[in-house]
Amino acid sequence: MLDTIISDHRAWMGENIQARDWCVTVSDDANKELTDLVKALQRAPLPTLLLTPEDYQLPILQNIVQQARFILDEGCGFTVLKGLNLKDHDVNDMISFFWILGQLIGRPVAQKFDGTMIYDVTDSGEEFGYGVRGSHTRVELNFHIDNAFGTTVPQYVGLLCWQTAQSGGVSRFCSLYSLHNRLLTDYPELLEVLYQPIIYDRQAEHHPQATKTTLAPFFQWDGKRLLCRANISLIRKGYDVAGQTISSVLEKALIVVEELLNEPAAWVETQLSPGDLHYLNNINIAHYRSGFVDHEGSNHKRHMYRTWHRDTGKQSYDG
Repeated sequence: MLDTIISDHRAWMGENIQARDWCVTVSDDANKELTDLVKALQRAPLPTLLLTPEDYQLPILQNIVQQARFILDEGCGFTVLKGLNLKDHDVNDMISFFWILGQLIGRPVAQKFDGTMIYDVTDSGEEFGYGVRGSHTRVELNFHIDNAFGTTVPQYVGLLCWQTAQSGGVSRFCSLYSLHNRLLTDYPELLEVLYQPIIYDRQAEHHPQATKTTLAPFFQWDGKRLLCRANISLIRKGYDVAGQTISSVLEKALIVVEELLNEPAAWVETQLSPGDLHYLNNINIAHYRSGFVDHEGSNHKRHMYRTWHRDTGKQSYDG
């Protein structure tokens, strides 16, 4: 258990973060390089998953991604790239561009048990429940990391914002190190509980003969970095699926975590715009999405494209 306060760049409060800490605005030269890349893709088409950055001349875009990666690792842990003229191009070309650029952040890995590599974040019309991910609904998604129950959690998450909702769908980000600091200072007895094995629902993303839940601690400390499997919704679903009752002390810990994460001083809020690229450090940062109302018509629904990146384990879903 981590029993000291972390006071470096990983631990921040939202009131101390400015837009200049996380927003990267690209140059006209970067957009010219984007246009040249699209022309190259159209001259020599390949399936998107076969495309690699090594096959193209991208010095300006590579420098931008290096800036982004520095923010992810040594800064506040999340970034939004603005100013790329993505909406001037065909969506399929931009998905290919997103795939190429993301490989400069880290190795892409599967986001579903079936091996899906590029994931559609859009409302499917299904009700949020067992086997239905919140990312396929329009409900509010409280602070969490992606794949909290996973064997090998993705280190980075990428999003290409293609279409926003009519209203809502606002994003928030907070530091999980700051959460840990608050718990250590004010609720040490509850923090100890969160280092014990906890049941998580696996969202039906597993082999048909595998168990529907997994056991993992909310917090793990390897001596150098913290892993926080933040997803209270999946914990409560996990106990329900397993037919078990959450202990009173764990329930109290979950309530306190929710309260601390929802304090306005803890988080930064932003609304992604069409054409924005967003990356976050999924180990250090929890993210939130407000509920939303879509535009009329299927062609105008809120739509993001997502990638996961991890340089450890295999590229398969469980890693």
